[in-house]
Amino acid sequence: MKQLLVLIFAFLSPLLQFAQEPVVKKPENNRLIQNDTLRNERSRENLPRKRNGIKDSLQKPPITAYKIFSVSGDSTYVDTTLTIEKDYKFNYLRKDNFELVPFANVGQTYNKLAYNFNDRDLIPEIGARARHYNFMEADDIYYYKVPTPLTELYFKTVPEQGQTLDAFFTINTSERLNFSVAYKGLRSLGKFQNVLTSTGNFRATFNYATLNNKYRLKTHFVSQDLLNRENGGLTEQALAQYIGKEPEFDDRSILEVKFENAENVLFGKRFFLVQEYDLANGENNRLTIDHKLDFSDKKYIFRQDAPVALFGESFKTTNLNDKVKLRNIDNVAGVTYANTTLGELKIKAGITHYNYGYNSIFILEDQTITNRIIGENYAAGAEYFKNFGPLKMYGDFMVNVAGDFSGHNFMAGADYFINKKNQVKAELRSNESAPNFNFQLYQSDYINYNWQNDFDNTNTQSLSLKLESTNWANVDASFTRITNYAYFSANEEGLTRPFQESGEISYFKVKASKEFQYGKFALNNTVMYQQVLNGDGVLNIPDLTTRNSLYYKDHWFKRALYVQTGLTLKYFTSYQMDGYDPVLAEFYVQNEQKYGAFPVVDLFFNAKVKQTRIFFKLEHLNSLIDGNNNFAAPEHPHRDFLVRFGVVWDFFL
Repeated sequence: MKQLLVLIFAFLSPLLQFAQEPVVKKPENNRLIQNDTLRNERSRENLPRKRNGIKDSLQKPPITAYKIFSVSGDSTYVDTTLTIEKDYKFNYLRKDNFELVPFANVGQTYNKLAYNFNDRDLIPEIGARARHYNFMEADDIYYYKVPTPLTELYFKTVPEQGQTLDAFFTINTSERLNFSVAYKGLRSLGKFQNVLTSTGNFRATFNYATLNNKYRLKTHFVSQDLLNRENGGLTEQALAQYIGKEPEFDDRSILEVKFENAENVLFGKRFFLVQEYDLANGENNRLTIDHKLDFSDKKYIFRQDAPVALFGESFKTTNLNDKVKLRNIDNVAGVTYANTTLGELKIKAGITHYNYGYNSIFILEDQTITNRIIGENYAAGAEYFKNFGPLKMYGDFMVNVAGDFSGHNFMAGADYFINKKNQVKAELRSNESAPNFNFQLYQSDYINYNWQNDFDNTNTQSLSLKLESTNWANVDASFTRITNYAYFSANEEGLTRPFQESGEISYFKVKASKEFQYGKFALNNTVMYQQVLNGDGVLNIPDLTTRNSLYYKDHWFKRALYVQTGLTLKYFTSYQMDGYDPVLAEFYVQNEQKYGAFPVVDLFFNAKVKQTRIFFKLEHLNSLIDGNNNFAAPEHPHRDFLVRFGVVWDFFL
């Protein structure tokens, strides 16, 4: 790592010097996110004005001056409003979890109600996908530009003995240099035995541009550890007691679980850097070189004091310890030519070094399992963007040209702005890539969890259409075809193993949302319909999922307090819900029993005072009336009634 930092510094030093040469001002890039007019904004119009050369300290900067940038350069600004969408995102993930079913304890995993096949990866991932819901990838990290220091605090209670807190601070030491630091921590004991969660996400960012904006740099460092204790679900007797809603077992801690001696944990560290340098910058033409470095380490561990028969026979009688590591170093360099008439064309090439595996070779009676998948892959591709007035066209293509992994990723799309309130989008995607590393190679102290496979590449093609309209509704429809789909399922002995579906899977999904308002009342609706046309029994999803919120909103106390209160109902039809395997931290396909077809009603009261948003919620309120015997996965109960309180507080200094 020290050698890497020295090389990076050596690479940056000459650019920082050359970037100070005077040049003609770069034309603005018009590629924006939805309703965004701030991308690559470099003016100072939002900073506090000066009177007679003296800064007016009494004039506060507008909220639009507190800018947030994605790694691709799209931008928005800090939003302190209170909306129903903010209520949907006020959770552990800080994302709308409409397509997810949470487990009983905060910080545990989520089962899926829908799939998203928009992956762009050309190199496999480590696996343990059930542990990745709260894992922050490079695209989840944002960069900032603020006129004054900004602090945000997020706090929310948990089911038992703990809390979750996300603290964030950012400051511009000058107009051109910003850094931020944040930490998100969770500890929750939970209601059931041995489901404690303890997680931490540290991230720090640095955002810099030279005085003439010729050189631009974004970089971040993250360190994450996500620990979950595992119990394997309820025993057969406890399942009967839970399903029967026996009152004495409303105390969930007395329900017997399959084991109380296991945990799994995902560790991750990443250094990420994106830098751009303008070689030429005229009124109508621009030539830019760029470089991206992603240096990532991940480690997944499953630990258990003693084996259990649930996972088959074991090589050891005590202290089981499965540990796998992945190091991924990804370098991509590109050259972009931008012309006001022709658009933007970028040619890029990359090299990826990967090192996945274990410390020793595994020798079985009929097979020798290697310990490592290591190598380098070389890729090349191009990007294009052009703005034709209300029509925007874009594309991205990357293909592996050398190395052990073949594959490609292709995306082409168009956005058309009908008017300020209506926009349509269309995208075509194609991806060919190898299944994740844990499908190809896995070692464990459990005999069954040892394999080495030579799976074919998974091929995915999808067409999506999207309407964003305040007049009509927001509609998102997609059709996806998949071949060589890799998944986990039970073998003849009932033990989890990797499989690959040779046939074609066809998957259709449409989601629509619309809010109706009448005076101070509003009804917000989201409905999703899905159908697996081919491959039923491999890709299991509910046909219908719906969420409806009826609420009241108003200003109180001479507009000093804004309130929002109402009910939210969520429901999905029954389906063959995936099971959860704690050894792999993966979900597996099961076709024996259906789950679902139960409503979840939440009562909420939210308020906003200046830049402070307060959230109070009675989760799964209807379970107080008819009890709760529902599931988030086979043998894993759904969340019970909970009283939750939290706050999001923004400080502008």
